[in-house]
Amino acid sequence: MSSDRIADGRTRLASTDIALGPLDGRYRSAAAPLVDYLSEAALNRDRIHVEVEWFIHLCERSVLPGLSPLSAEQKDGLRAIVLDFDADSAKELAEIEAVTVHDVKAVEYYIGRRLEALGLAELIPLVHFACTSEDINNLSYALGIKDATEEVWLPAAKDVVAKIKEMAAEHAETPMLSRTHGQPATPTTLGREMAVFAYRLGRQINRIENQQYLGKINGATGTYAAHVAAAPAVDWQEISRTFVSGLGLTWNPLTTQIENHDWQAELYADIARFNQILHSFAVDIWSYISIGYFKQIPVEGATGSSTMPHKVNPIRFENAEANLEISNGLLNTLGATLVQSRWQRDLTDSSSQRNIGVAYGHSVLALSNVLKGLGQLAVDTDRLAEDLDQNWEVLGEAIQTVMRAEGLGGAEGMENPYERLKDLTRGHRVDAERMQEFVSSLGLPADAEARLLKLTPDRYIGVAAQLAQEYSA
Repeated sequence: MSSDRIADGRTRLASTDIALGPLDGRYRSAAAPLVDYLSEAALNRDRIHVEVEWFIHLCERSVLPGLSPLSAEQKDGLRAIVLDFDADSAKELAEIEAVTVHDVKAVEYYIGRRLEALGLAELIPLVHFACTSEDINNLSYALGIKDATEEVWLPAAKDVVAKIKEMAAEHAETPMLSRTHGQPATPTTLGREMAVFAYRLGRQINRIENQQYLGKINGATGTYAAHVAAAPAVDWQEISRTFVSGLGLTWNPLTTQIENHDWQAELYADIARFNQILHSFAVDIWSYISIGYFKQIPVEGATGSSTMPHKVNPIRFENAEANLEISNGLLNTLGATLVQSRWQRDLTDSSSQRNIGVAYGHSVLALSNVLKGLGQLAVDTDRLAEDLDQNWEVLGEAIQTVMRAEGLGGAEGMENPYERLKDLTRGHRVDAERMQEFVSSLGLPADAEARLLKLTPDRYIGVAAQLAQEYSA
């Protein structure tokens, strides 16, 4: 059989130009911003960045005999190695790694090749000085994750929360029937329900914004043994602290060979919690669409169903659900895996961390779907009003509560309020006339009776509108 065919004769598609995963194929546009921070190429660029800055730092601190601060021109030249890293650079690095069969060692050689042109050939031994691979990797990952979170994930999450807050403010006073356990319950407002989700999601964003991104550079088992052997008089802990802090990270003073990744587990747990709350939101919106509270605005030329022309499917929210579940599956696995390491080091984290971008990508894709989906919704206030008017029995809570209060105040005939309303409303549809007849028959004090007779399902919303306005500002 021809080499361009697979077993059953179909055309073979294997190609470097065809993506295996959806984030690099169908959904590339949504996930693309993460490539700058969480791709393999970005990891290698950040490794070069860390190695170059460590080289400069050691010179600046003159930690070894013969070392002195570099000139501004030399530092600019070194940093240009990072700034000029491109597709051709990545190809060269891959060719070196094919020989070294070690990714970080390839970075060391890649930098070393460029030092002679900068007049620094005699300092090639200073590249990767006293470092184990994890010294470079943990800092590179921390930089990439920090930037991906702050530059891509958080802005996307904030856009979604801002949209939900906008809906909360717009519909703060739009009455809506609640459904607890799926059954008609005390009314709320649509805006307040949106505000609840905005508040919950906002709390997670606040936690993520205050996340620490830890890093270490302390040698093969975290003891600075090689550092002290080479320069015993140097305060290597201070050198390490100032270097890590200078990268914009939080110094971890005590580790094994690896930075123990606890901060990553904390971050992924918070993002996963945000994802799960957003998943609940997507399910609720889908459900409101299904009962007609929201109408979907058709997109010109778009097809809802391949066979049923009338349909506009809530695919944005369904896609969001699926991608949030995939993201959380990865985030939860990463959080559980990364905090464990056999003795001073094993390589389980190496393979695991290469999936961080995938976890982030599915979350970012879900955020994009939710934002687009919300932009294609219109509230059907007539449907909301109709639902409220068909469920006068929800006023039973108000009536029996007023009866309790008046009975405590000495009013006659207020016995067994809950039981009497249960007999009236449970399993029965009660219309406005029947409910008002019941209220009038109770013998309530005049002011209490007047309040209840004015009450309708759409007015029985407590301070829901106030809450929506307050927490959507």
